[in-house]
Amino acid sequence: MSTGPLSGKVAVITGGSKGIGASTAKALVKQGAKVVINYGRDSAAAEELVGTLGAENAYAVQADAGSISGIEKLVAAAVDKYGKIDILIPNAGVLPMRDVENTSEADFDHAFNLNVKGPYFLVQKALPHMAPGSSIVLVSTTQNHATTVTGPYTLYCATKGAIEQLVRVLSKDLQTKKGIAVNAVAPGPTGTELFYQGKSEQVLKFIAGLNPKNRIGTPEEIADAIVFLSGDGARWISGQTIRVNGGQA
Repeated sequence: MSTGPLSGKVAVITGGSKGIGASTAKALVKQGAKVVINYGRDSAAAEELVGTLGAENAYAVQADAGSISGIEKLVAAAVDKYGKIDILIPNAGVLPMRDVENTSEADFDHAFNLNVKGPYFLVQKALPHMAPGSSIVLVSTTQNHATTVTGPYTLYCATKGAIEQLVRVLSKDLQTKKGIAVNAVAPGPTGTELFYQGKSEQVLKFIAGLNPKNRIGTPEEIADAIVFLSGDGARWISGQTIRVNGGQA
């Protein structure tokens, strides 16, 4: 039986098989939680992560985290497996590099479906299975707070602006109705597999140089903040977007 400060808790993570999601799953299990790892397409990565964490601690569910039918499938699978949800982490997202002139309707719909509609309705469908004292941790971006943000982040920041407003309003609503805390993390540049794709050493050095620590963050550092917001140490924190970026913004 798992022991730790989150022993007995059940966490659901969308986009949980890679990057920040996978690091969060590992950190939660280390704290004693059971995790439901949602993935979209890469079943091999999800099953490898379950193998690493142990089938007694982790359960993988394929579902489209940007569609209501996929969200309903995920919540039903989680509740069938563990009977409840204590920690909800709508982490799945897409980072489209589109300024306003170069955004198609398909780009807009895809980004808002996964980054906004998915988290919104995941909260809705999970709520009946969440008890007072549960936690919801959403994911924004430091780009929403950076003075150096550039045009190609327009569409992405629009989706994450919606997430921060969800946190602001949901935190008051759900604390009042159900005693559930709602917060977000806003990561800075983070060294996931997706982040490194297509970037030259020169570009990576420039990005690292924007940070006072002169480096890029790690998925584990973001995961630690998510896990903190999921636990009792954050019991008096709600409605906050925590910038996890080493002091960059």
